[in-house]
This record gives sequence, structure tokens and C-alpha cells, in this order.
Amino acid sequence: MSGADTVAKTGLSETEKLAVDTIRTLAIDAVQRANSGHAGAPMALAPVAYTLWNRYLRYDPAHPHWPNRDRFVLSAGHASMLLYGLLHLAEVAEKDGGNTPAISLDDIKKFRQLDSRTPGHPEYHFTTGVETTTGPLGQGVANSVGMAMGGRFLGERLNKPDLPLFDYNVYAICSDGDLMEGVASEAASIAGHLRLANLCWIYDNNTITIEGHTELAFGEEVATRFLAYGWQVLRVADANDVHAIAGALETFLQSSDRPTIIIVNSIIGYGAPTKQNTAKAHSDALGPDEVKGAKRAYGWPEDAEFLVPDGVKEVFRDGIGKRGAALYDQWQGFLTAAKAGDPEHAEALDAFFEGRLPEGWDKDIPVFEADAKGLATRESSGTVLNAIAQHVPFLLGGSADLAPSNKSNLTFAGAGSLTPFEPGGRNIHFGVREHAMGSIVNGLGLSGLRAYGATFLVFADYMRPPIRLSALMELPIFHIFTHDSIGVGEDGPTHQPVEQLLSLRCIPGLVTIRPADANEVAEAYRVIFSLRNQPAVLALSRQPLPTLDRSKYGQASGTAKGGYVLADSEGTPDVILIGTGSEVQLCVGAYEALKAEGVKARVVSMPSWDLFERQDEAYRNSVLPPEVLARVAVEQGSVIGWDRYAGSAGAIIGMHTFGASAPIKDLLTKFGFTPDKVLQAARDQVAKHKK
Repeated sequence: MSGADTVAKTGLSETEKLAVDTIRTLAIDAVQRANSGHAGAPMALAPVAYTLWNRYLRYDPAHPHWPNRDRFVLSAGHASMLLYGLLHLAEVAEKDGGNTPAISLDDIKKFRQLDSRTPGHPEYHFTTGVETTTGPLGQGVANSVGMAMGGRFLGERLNKPDLPLFDYNVYAICSDGDLMEGVASEAASIAGHLRLANLCWIYDNNTITIEGHTELAFGEEVATRFLAYGWQVLRVADANDVHAIAGALETFLQSSDRPTIIIVNSIIGYGAPTKQNTAKAHSDALGPDEVKGAKRAYGWPEDAEFLVPDGVKEVFRDGIGKRGAALYDQWQGFLTAAKAGDPEHAEALDAFFEGRLPEGWDKDIPVFEADAKGLATRESSGTVLNAIAQHVPFLLGGSADLAPSNKSNLTFAGAGSLTPFEPGGRNIHFGVREHAMGSIVNGLGLSGLRAYGATFLVFADYMRPPIRLSALMELPIFHIFTHDSIGVGEDGPTHQPVEQLLSLRCIPGLVTIRPADANEVAEAYRVIFSLRNQPAVLALSRQPLPTLDRSKYGQASGTAKGGYVLADSEGTPDVILIGTGSEVQLCVGAYEALKAEGVKARVVSMPSWDLFERQDEAYRNSVLPPEVLARVAVEQGSVIGWDRYAGSAGAIIGMHTFGASAPIKDLLTKFGFTPDKVLQAARDQVAKHKK
């Protein structure tokens, strides 16, 4: 039925209409009480959401974390009351098997209030039943692609014949705004390429945005666009036609070779006497008169607030409740059978469900021998990543068309590439789609997988929204960012990151690590894989860096503390040299020269501000004694923030401008990243602070 309309059949049963109108009026009342929010989309989409949830969604309200549940993503996160109403009426439990509801009626009454379970946009980890944090448009649908890829990957890796432990579908409701965002286009493109037949987007074609009718800025033919992506395209002419909606969903379920988008024509603010089908229904409370008028249109008591009529919850119990419970029980039988007589498979399943790393996951991480020539940290990263991945079967990821440069490919036997016909491959080819890559990696993480992306550090700018959301959602995903400085060389300032490290360090909860040599890379991976509730990024060099002699200098295990003493002198140092990444070698060179001059110097390698700030004050002061004011901080990035460690009277050697196109040696000389420059800065600091 690609490109064809579904057959329209009008009408709702009385019980369906009662349930649908309850969803609508809960949204109206919550937004009106908060005097903030978006009631228009829930009013329009209530029949669509009701039909999906109560007739089709494979979801057990009593076990909302069931691994094989269908995923429902409200990418149009501004319509959050649609989801909160469904969670309440379906009696979704806060915890599996528990009696406390995820969303009570009191929670709905506290919509958008401090510390309520019903924030303005749905937040993962905060409200049970919210599969991903949405609100920034386009992110939810892009996450849904990662979820669909994750479901297929898990099915390929963990299913047994006739025991489908993982065969869930992913549904996402999206808005005009979602489809205007570039990330949605990137995600739709890769979903079509991968033929993700377990993915269904439901597009709310209400033609209204905040500024007015979509004809102001959005005139493309969406159906044709998605046909070009390789999707199945279905249309529903009226969002109130539950029979047509059901027909479209049935068609999706019968499809096995491509993702589906269902374009649903709706009227925003449906039922509001003067505001329906206008921008005023998009993001404002309706107002008392309009609320009463809408309720009259539904045949609802005008003055009733937060009314859940008798029988409505029973409708959901008889629908999603009974169906979900039966499916969950059936799945438990599949799980028992899959584990029976196969202890290795049973252990793999348990490890996945518990989010536990296999025993010995890090046993093959190498110790790199001292080497003056050394390795680029992107090279040692590839070695360490592969050493770990062989023992962590649920680790997968890839690059935005830069794997040969990022060294992010998994190269061991059996890793394979994730393709339309090999969904269990562990190397993902994201193509030149950095933004979607970040969002898809989040979706894979939301599926319980250890996932990563890779590109050049400067292109982290394309990925900032999903990186920020990964921190907000506390997802243990990570990204490999190589070519981390002006050391990129001849490619010039377009490809030379300056402000990116600072930008990443500003994101709360994100662990940013810039290792100085191969052994710090190894320790950085140990840190990353120990994280359970935080994302991380690695900033890695293009150029070779010396592998430090750890019998002479401090142990790389100090990486876990974010900053540690790499080289020291007897007693209180006269000057402290602080560096990250490729600049640590400059600090070490200056240290050796100062030592020969009789100056007591200390070198601090500080691969991660985030990890260092977690340490207690006593440790931080032991590394950077407050009484030592002579300090030099060196990093090929923005100087902003380094005064925290260099002090107001210290010296900072960093970037104050963009870079330039030239061979690396010329660039380092031009911008002052030379042993002589660091040495002179240290001497000047000693003289300045000499007592």
C-alpha cells in the first residue's frame, strides 16, 4: 500500500469515545491548571494514541521494563500530556510488579510543577514509561531508529529457533517540526537504507506550528520524500477514524522489508470552538471559555476537572492490560526455554539484562612499552577498543564515514558490519550523518546496548544535541573523537578544533577524557566501561605521541582520577606544569630541562577535568598544592577555564584564535606549542613567584 490512502471508515464505539475524550480532557485540564503547555496535539491525536496503545502495542503495564516490549516514542515531546494520560489510564506501574502507579491523577494535576513526575517534556529515568527524553524536535524519531536497530541486533544475537526473545516494534509519533529538523532526515535515510521493518513513524500532519500554518516554511511533499528514502508510506485522512488508523497499523505489521510512516491528517486543538486548527491551540492554555466549549463538543461535563469516568480504566485493562500480561507470560516461557540446557546462553542473557560486563572483559587490554616515537592515541584507541570488544558482545558502534581515520572499526573475526541483511553486525556505517549518529547511538543505549560513535573532534559540533541528551538521560554511551587539535595540520582551521573541548566539558554529567599516551588511552577505556550512568567522550590525536616510560614517570592508572602527578621533585615544587593529551610531552620536556637547571618542577597530567573534580579536596590539593602559585597550563584548545588550575597568576599556553593550514611543525611553532616556549613560561613563573 505504499503511497496509498487507507480505506476510511468513520465512527467510534461509545467506550472508545469515552476513553479518547478522557485523554483529551486530562490534557486540557492539566495545561489549563499549569497555564503552560501544549494541549492542542493531545486533543488531535487522542484517537490515534488510544488505538495504538489499546489495540496494538505489545506492552505490559505491570512490567514496564519488560525487555521485549514495544517502544513508544513521543518525538513531539511538547505533547507530553498525551503520554502522561496514557500512562495513567493504562495503569502503568512505577516498578515491575509493583502497585505504585507511574503516573497518578495527582501527578497529572501537578503538570509542569517542580519535582513532579509530569515535567513539561518527557524525561527518561524520571518517569517510568518514558522511553527517551524528547522535546528538542527530531531527536525522538532519530532515537527510534537506534531502538529499532537495537531490537534487530538483539534478536539476531539472542533469539533461538521458535524462541523470539527480541522481536519488538518501535512506534514514534512525530510532528511537522520533527520532520523539518535535519536530524530526522538523516535518521530516516539510514532507516530506509537498513530496511528497518520494525519501525513505524506516525506523522501528525496538523499543518500548524507556533508561527502559523506550515505553508509559511514547509511546502514539500512528505510522502514523496519518504518514498525516496525507501519507506512504506500510508495515509489516514482523519485522525478521528480509528478504523482507518487500525488498518494502517495492520499494514505496518504485515510489512517485512522497510520502515513505515503513517501520515495522519489531524486538527490541532480538536473541539476547541475558536482555537482549533490555529496556532493559538499549539502552545497556549486554551482559557476557561475555550475549555468549556471543547468539553461541550465532546459531550463532557463542562465544569468537571480531571475527570476519569467509570469504565475508562477498565477499557484499558481489557485491552493493553490483558494483552500485555499474556504476552509477558508467554515471553517468560520463551526465556526459560532459551536458558534451559545452555548455561553459556543463559549467562549472556543475564549479563545483558543486568547491564553487567562479562568477567574478564578487560583481560586483553595491552600495556604499551615505552617508545619515544610512540603511537597516535587514535591508533592505541583502536587496539584497546578491539581488545575489549572481543569480550563484550553487546558493544557495537561505528563512524560517520571516518572509520579508517578514527580507527574505530572492530576488526576481529566475527565482528561483521550491520547491514539490511546482517542486523547482528557490530560495525555500523553511519555515513556522513554525524547528528543522526549521535541520536542513534542514544537509541542503542536506550536498548541496553553499549554503543559508540566516532568522528573528528571538530564535528562534535554537529552532535551537540544528542550528546547533551545522553548526559541528561545518564546513558553509558561513548564517542571517539580523533584529530583533536591544530595537530590536524594541513586541513586547516575548518578541521582544527579549538573551542570543542571546552564546549564538551561544559555539559553536566559528560566525562571528557584527553589521554596523553597509549597507556592513558587504555586506562581511559577502563574508566568508560566502569560508568553505569554517564556518557563519555575521548579526544584523541592524529599525530604520534611518545609512550611514556612508566618506570620513570607516574603510573597511567592515575587517569581514573582525572589528574595525577606524572613527574616530581623532592619536597615542595617550585613550579607545576599541567598538560593534557599531546601537550603532556611538552611539559615532560620542560620538566627535564628544569630539573637539569636545579629547579624543582612537577608535571601533572590532567586528562579529565570532570574526573579530577570528583576527587576529594585532599587529593586535589596533593596534586596541585594551593601554596604553589607558579604554574603553567598547556593545551591546544581554548584557554577559557584553565585559570581554575593555573591560578589567576599562572601562565596558560593555549589557543586564542582559530588555527591555520600548514604542516604540523610550522603550526606548533606559530602558536607556541614548543618545549622552549613551555620552558620559558616555567622559568618566568618561578621568577615571578620567587619568595
